[in-house]
Amino acid sequence: MLYLNTQDIETLGIDWNKTIEVIEQAVHALQVGDFDQPIKPYLRYNDFNNRIIAMPAYIGGTTNFAGIKWISSFPNNIHQGLKRAHSVTILNHSETGKPLAFFNTALISGVRTASVSGLMIKYFDKSRLLQDITVGIIGFGPIGQLHLNMINSLLGDRISEIILYDIGGIKSELIPGELKDRVIIAESWEEAYSNADIFITCTVSSSRYVDKEPKRNSLLLNVSLRDFQPSILNYTNSIIVDEWEEVCRENTDIELMYKTRGLQKEDTYSIIDVVCNNQMERLPLKEAIMFNPMGMAIFDIAIAAFYYNGAMSNGVGTILEEESLTLLP
Repeated sequence: MLYLNTQDIETLGIDWNKTIEVIEQAVHALQVGDFDQPIKPYLRYNDFNNRIIAMPAYIGGTTNFAGIKWISSFPNNIHQGLKRAHSVTILNHSETGKPLAFFNTALISGVRTASVSGLMIKYFDKSRLLQDITVGIIGFGPIGQLHLNMINSLLGDRISEIILYDIGGIKSELIPGELKDRVIIAESWEEAYSNADIFITCTVSSSRYVDKEPKRNSLLLNVSLRDFQPSILNYTNSIIVDEWEEVCRENTDIELMYKTRGLQKEDTYSIIDVVCNNQMERLPLKEAIMFNPMGMAIFDIAIAAFYYNGAMSNGVGTILEEESLTLLP
């Protein structure tokens, strides 16, 4: 079995165009049913703000791997100087079930998250031909930082302004040097939100606060899923989800819209509609587009497989010895 940690993934690096392509290919496998992905269970005990999630999946197509991600989210960790999320991922051979790789790092989970957002930006750009873009990001922990790097890689000089806000403050040393002259550190979420062409939530908020009208013809990437009041439906009907059955639960903004505003699955569009059916191009320009990704296990397995193949090709990681098989007489 190959063992990979954060340093190994950093050695391989992040090519956002390639990781976004991996997610795109996985969506095409999703469309034709070449996958298996049970609804993920949530383990909770003692403090019910905490959760550990099991995410098993098989994804065919160009990936053809099975596996599982086991990820914990303990929001109060940040007050103890610890990371909020910790995760491990195991890859299995699709035909034999043999474990092939063990990833002891949350970085590939973060890469998956930002790459799914990147796929939405790719199709938003394709339908809107973006220029002179203002980006707003709320929450600047590891996920926010990955999103900043990803969007810079995708849009580069077409970004005129990046507005960052974090309730705990922004450390300037975490901002890439080539972006510092375009970054504004905001004093409120409203400042990052009101004029953003692309707005991204990367918080650990437990209470919803975004209650104002977004900029028209903007893209709202609701990554953290618990920041928007249901009143967002007063301003847009262009609601996209990765998978309705996953995202309409666990106190997400989508579940609250369902319970309080009667939002139904048929009122939304899926990631398949965007990638395979060009739905983004048919959404009205007069309103914002809101994407709500619960996080699909097939995408985690696809990204893990991408890094596994890269590690095997480049001699990165540690090979763990296997137990020998002893046959009893």
